Amino acid sequence: MPQLSVIVYGPNAQGHLTELLGSLEAHPLPDAEVVVAAVGDWARETAEGHAPETVVVPLPEGTRDAAARAAGAARATGRWLHFVHAKDGLPAGAARLIAERTAELDAADDTAATGAGVDVLLFDHVGTTWQTAATPSRDGRLLAAVGREALPLDEAADLLRLTPLLGNRALRAGFWRAHEELLTSEDEPYAAYTALLHAGRVACLNQAAYENRELRPESLPPRAPEDRFALIERYESLLALTQDRRAARAVLYDLMMRDLVRTFAGENLPDAVAREFFRRASLAAVRWRPANHERPAGVEGVRHALLEEGAYTKYRAFQAANRTRRAAKKAVRTRKRQVGAKLRDQQYRRALSRPVDPDLAVFAAYWDRGVACNPAAIAAKLAELAPHIHQVWTVSKENTALLPPGTDHVVPGTRRYWETLATAKYLTNNVNFPNAVVKRPDAVHIQTHHGTPLKRMGLDQMEHPAAAKGLDFAALLARIDKWDYSVSANSHSTRMWERAYPARYTSLDHGYPRNDVFYTSGAAQVRAARERLGIAPGKTAVLYAPTHRDYEAGFTPRLDLAALADRLGEDTVLLVRAHYFYGGAASPLTGLRRSGRIIDVSSYDPVEELCLAADALVTDYSSIMFDYANLDRPIVVYADDWETYRTTRGVYFDLMTDHPGQVARTQEELTEIFASGAWRDESAAKARAAFRRRFCEYDDGRAAERVVRRVFLGEPEESLPPVIPLEERTPAPTPEEASA
Repeated sequence: MPQLSVIVYGPNAQGHLTELLGSLEAHPLPDAEVVVAAVGDWARETAEGHAPETVVVPLPEGTRDAAARAAGAARATGRWLHFVHAKDGLPAGAARLIAERTAELDAADDTAATGAGVDVLLFDHVGTTWQTAATPSRDGRLLAAVGREALPLDEAADLLRLTPLLGNRALRAGFWRAHEELLTSEDEPYAAYTALLHAGRVACLNQAAYENRELRPESLPPRAPEDRFALIERYESLLALTQDRRAARAVLYDLMMRDLVRTFAGENLPDAVAREFFRRASLAAVRWRPANHERPAGVEGVRHALLEEGAYTKYRAFQAANRTRRAAKKAVRTRKRQVGAKLRDQQYRRALSRPVDPDLAVFAAYWDRGVACNPAAIAAKLAELAPHIHQVWTVSKENTALLPPGTDHVVPGTRRYWETLATAKYLTNNVNFPNAVVKRPDAVHIQTHHGTPLKRMGLDQMEHPAAAKGLDFAALLARIDKWDYSVSANSHSTRMWERAYPARYTSLDHGYPRNDVFYTSGAAQVRAARERLGIAPGKTAVLYAPTHRDYEAGFTPRLDLAALADRLGEDTVLLVRAHYFYGGAASPLTGLRRSGRIIDVSSYDPVEELCLAADALVTDYSSIMFDYANLDRPIVVYADDWETYRTTRGVYFDLMTDHPGQVARTQEELTEIFASGAWRDESAAKARAAFRRRFCEYDDGRAAERVVRRVFLGEPEESLPPVIPLEERTPAPTPEEASA
């Protein structure tokens, strides 16, 4: 019996079935089967032309989706079922993610076979339209908030707010069979909601494992105006299932009111249909309103009240008045913005007419977060070698309190901000300055970047819309045309920067200034870093620093840290650089935090100090691995979703082949790597050595000096301190060496 049956159903709508089956064929999974309920000859021929192990269930032309799902499920043999419409898609590795998570749930629940286990697994999805591709959904934050614990729906009723698709949930096969009659509704959202309402327990996976494709409405048969009445019937049927379930009823009622108001306001229905829709919607709003339910505040609350009152004429008048009011407010806001922008533009233009100050340097990092990263290291060396150059940092208002004492700074948008940017000789940033900044001929722009690129960057993101998130590539090109210099840590970065950011800047193959500290620090600095973090002498400190996923909202806890800490033992401390600690007093992490075995370093700066304090690094795809490799200490890559990340974000090389030590794909593999000592064995050291040769090419402790001498002091390339060969460098001592 396979763990998962992927049931593809429906006609080969606009040819998308070929792409879907091709993606499944490209990423086969031993513990999953593919069943295609093919509607019509075209879908059948397409399915039969793919992998021979695919089970094809031919169905007559015109078979409806519900019947096709049922036919596919009847042939499925898996423990869990995932329904995938033929028009939709699956991100690379999606079936593997679902199969592994459901197997984990089954293993953790001895009652799964009796019908008392988890019935529904929910996961994230991306959305594709006829104009866009792989846009992240808004569901990820909700999934992340619930976490990985299996629980009854009534304890997490907000899960009803997830996009109601059958494709973003997997159903246990026994659960499907027990409720098949209800779940084979032609109304897919109804079936999706019903599955949750009947589930014993539900669990979440905050990773994108489905691609919901929206077809262009003009390419589909038109809907009759009267079809809108079905929306009211859907919610009335669902609310009837929530007797004595207050939390679920409250959420469903809110969703119903939202959808009813949106449908009435947003669709141009004929007057007779609109009146009837309003009448029926009003009856439903009154009939199903929960006791003590509070209407939302503001305009939305007025809409709800008028709908409950059945006041069609008043509602239409309110709509008209509201449209007029919004138009007036918009005109006022637009005028204010125009006046303000014109004033700022005049001030900036006047400042641009002044001479450039040769002794003024502006620094910024991470979108005006503060003194950090490569710009901070360059600024520190500049103060040492050229103290006559005055430094000003651009810092957002909320971060000014975090600045080192005595730091001269300007807040973006202020008059002094624009005057400083207009007259500074040097502008250094690890991201980009605003589009409005003018590149003066005698000003120098230095782009330091903030990591070695594994993931696709710049123009290379055009093929990965989920990562680009609407990036204006024309504006990007205009920004990079202002660069005079691009700082690089290795030849790989140089090539990728020149490819992703094609312009006429000069590449400075000098190393990353922020990494100098890994060669200039001694035993005292290592001990001091550990003392500041509260790491007791003799303890092994493991830094866990995962990266952000573009296809997820917020941070996803990918590891059970309590279980990991337990397996690693009392002599190991986990330094966790992620927003993991949102649990309450009942969290198993509470005691570990109190004992000092888990330390939240999510807000700790600088990150280089964390690296000095750590005996080893665990990360996924974060560029911290390239920096940490300078220390020549063990690195373990935890890549539980490599296929999904590689597909949605795009990468420049295969980390599974060119890794810096050991690779774990599951938490069990990760704990075994540490328990067995493989994290620091000979094979790990050999892989790390190859990784260092490739990616620590120019980092030797003198990168900041080379940048300052070359750019700010104008010294020729040949007179700069040469890069020390890798075998002749001496990194900072390990914590064990520092304590000797």
